Order: sequence, then structure tokens, then C-alpha cells
Amino acid sequence: RSYKELPIRLGDFGVLHRNEASGALSGLTRVRRFQQDDAHIFCTKEQVGEEVKGVLGFVDYVYTKFGFTYELKLSTRPEKYLGDSETWDRAEEDLEKALKEFGKPYLENKGDGAFYGPKIDITVSDAMKRKFQCATLQLDFQL
Repeated sequence: RSYKELPIRLGDFGVLHRNEASGALSGLTRVRRFQQDDAHIFCTKEQVGEEVKGVLGFVDYVYTKFGFTYELKLSTRPEKYLGDSETWDRAEEDLEKALKEFGKPYLENKGDGAFYGPKIDITVSDAMKRKFQCATLQLDFQL
């Protein structure tokens, strides 16, 4: 494939199983078997902002359609990380700019990014106002 075809958007649904500790299973949020959806977008550095806003728009559409309220958190560079400071600075700036342009309020979650890149964590609330971290948009320049 050629860089001229970027962005390339891929998605998959995988079955996951987990053996939870006694008493940890509850309703639809902590189960033994579930489907996990993953999406991967390969794009140029210049395309990051528009792609992030597109994903945020899709998440907003789906969550709103199902009546979920949600919070956005920008999780930044942890103490131990891969790569150089300049790349991390650019990645964090790209995510922050996309969040500002998206126009929804967000919190900063300092130091909670993945070791390979910053991320936007999306937390949903259920009918009892309990919060669950659900979707995550991760930026990976270390791939």
C-alpha cells in the first residue's frame, strides 16, 4: 500500500474472555465473555486532528443515540514512556487541539497516558450515575 492512500481506517470485533475474581462479576459491565471492538487509523501527522475529531464525532453520535452521558479526559505522558519529548509534545498538542475544536468540555488527566502515546479516555455514566471507562482514543507514534 502507498502513503497516498492514507488515511486507512480498519475495524475489528474480537471475543475476549476473562476469569474475574470472586464477586467481581456484575450486570453487563463485568462479565466473563464479551465482544471488544477496535479501530485502527493509519494517517499522516497532518491528518491526526481531523481523524481524531471524526472519531470523537462518531462516539458522540453513538453514545447520544443510546442516551449515555460521558466525560472526556486527555491523558498525558506518564513518567516512563517510549520515544522523545518532541514527539510526545506534538501528540499531546494534536489531541488537545482536536478536543478544543470538538467543543465538548474535557479534563486533563496528567501522567495517565499509555507508555507509547497520549490518549483520550471516554467515561460513560449509567442510570445510577456510576462511571465506567469505556472508549479510548490512543495516539501511537511508536508503532
